[in-house]
Amino acid sequence: MVMQRVAPAANASHELIGTSVFNRDTARATIPETGRVSLARFAWLVVAYNVAVIVWGAYVRATGSGAGCGSHWPLCNGEFLPTTPQTQTVIEFTHRVTSGVSLVLGAILLIWCWRRTAKGNWPRYSAIAAAVLLFNEALLGALLVLVDHVGGLNRYTTHALFLCLHFGNTLLLLAALALTASWLSNRDRRFGVVPRPYQTIAAGLGLVSVMVIGITGSLASLGDTIFPADSLRHAVLDDFSSSSPTLLRLRVVHPIAAVIGSLYVSWLLRVFWRKRERSTCMSLLLITLTGQIALGAMNVILLAPVWLQMTHLLVAEILWILLVLASADQLFATHHSGLRLSRNESTGPNWSLGFKTADQITRGGGPSS
Repeated sequence: MVMQRVAPAANASHELIGTSVFNRDTARATIPETGRVSLARFAWLVVAYNVAVIVWGAYVRATGSGAGCGSHWPLCNGEFLPTTPQTQTVIEFTHRVTSGVSLVLGAILLIWCWRRTAKGNWPRYSAIAAAVLLFNEALLGALLVLVDHVGGLNRYTTHALFLCLHFGNTLLLLAALALTASWLSNRDRRFGVVPRPYQTIAAGLGLVSVMVIGITGSLASLGDTIFPADSLRHAVLDDFSSSSPTLLRLRVVHPIAAVIGSLYVSWLLRVFWRKRERSTCMSLLLITLTGQIALGAMNVILLAPVWLQMTHLLVAEILWILLVLASADQLFATHHSGLRLSRNESTGPNWSLGFKTADQITRGGGPSS
């Protein structure tokens, strides 16, 4: 009788211990993966935040508020917090504050990514590149403010030069952040460079041509802000007049660059068309490209109103991010952990932005180290 009464208790104790061990093991597998999903979501949040900061920076330029804080940097009119701000001061000061927050978010992303990823994981290096580019972004922004108040320099020429450098750095920053977020969202896969010289050259030249579109577009917007036209006819005449400022005559380069860059987008769409499972990416690229062309035409016809300039820039940034992710899909083959990398294997970017189901988290599709 004693043995019969003790055995169930022992079995119950064994079941409790086994259950406790199982729960602890499940918790160990689940918590880190949950942290990785949170990190991927945070990375996409940083991407979205920087897009908003860039669009606000365009508003600063389009409204002529860049001198709202005078020649002082990082102070605003010699003060840490402007006491009697005007509208232009508020616009410029807001841009400086939001840019400072982006630096903090970039540092958090780098530290978090460094702690959550193993040595050799690609998100580590793209996060480092993003942090460096964020610092360079702040430096170029400061120089863009200070150079306008340096005597002995051609104001328009130097402003245009630093604006080109600034916007080029901005595009590289968005590329680094988007790749970091995308790779973190695909942590259950390994990445490897596939030696395809033709695709590598095509992607490199294509992305450079798209960057030229953005840079020439920023110059065109600067010309619209400094030398506003009163009619479409006068604007077109200014573009081809030898007496017009160089900044206005450079506006014609933007549509030419847009045509060349569109050829690269068409090539990507053709590649995706062959891979019929890429319908989502192909649709996004096609919609944003069509919308961007329409916005560009409206921008010319309506003489570049501020709201349209900002919308045009926003769609341009989205298109750039999609092109970077699509190009990375062509240049880098992926495979699931434990499988051999195939030369012909290529999987598309994960458009779920790092959101996984509870079943996926419990099964533990963890990173490859």
